[in-house]
Amino acid sequence: MKSATFSALALILLLPLAACGQSGRDTAPSGAASDVAQAAREVREQTSSSVIAAEVRKGIEQAKKELVSKDISLGSIHVGSGPKPHDDSRPKAVITPQGTLVIAGKPVAATAEQHAMLVDYRQQIIGIAEAGMDIGAQGADIGISAAKQALWGAFTGKSDQEIEASIKPQTDQIQAAAMALCKRLPDMLASQQKLAAAMPEFKPYATMTQKDVDDCGNDMKDKDGKKGFAVFSD
Repeated sequence: MKSATFSALALILLLPLAACGQSGRDTAPSGAASDVAQAAREVREQTSSSVIAAEVRKGIEQAKKELVSKDISLGSIHVGSGPKPHDDSRPKAVITPQGTLVIAGKPVAATAEQHAMLVDYRQQIIGIAEAGMDIGAQGADIGISAAKQALWGAFTGKSDQEIEASIKPQTDQIQAAAMALCKRLPDMLASQQKLAAAMPEFKPYATMTQKDVDDCGNDMKDKDGKKGFAVFSD
């Protein structure tokens, strides 16, 4: 973590709240110290971990409901951290909640066995996407915690190293969850390959490779946080 990062986070939180804190306080003490102290109190109140967690969880639950109840576009699925492959020659294809493959708006006839494979592949996608959402929610909490601690650190003289150490248990948990997600990819790849072999119409959309599985753990371990892992990418 760099000093500039913490300073920027603190400043983003501090400035608008300082302005809000000054409005309607005609009798409040003047001076930069009182304004900063008031802003700090408001940061603490408005960035309460429970409030942030509730809002993030609300959004995650809504996204999960939509994921289960809506069509999954095969063109939007991208596994790995590399650039998303583009193939404009492919017609739009989706798997419906009922497990029907629809290409260019037309349902593709499937045997009972093929249908079961479509349902399994869709469930593999949903399971990994939901796990990714939960990891994202944890990351949001850590981001707020880091910003708050950067602000308090300005008052208490804590170093960036001390702040980083204080949130390390949380980041370690996310790392473990991310690695657990990576371990689920082989099953998703196997499901995709099985479906592609059994259903030629699906094969052009089977873009996940063994390299994506192999690279997942390495991407998660990137020390600079520049790499990432995507299951859906618009």
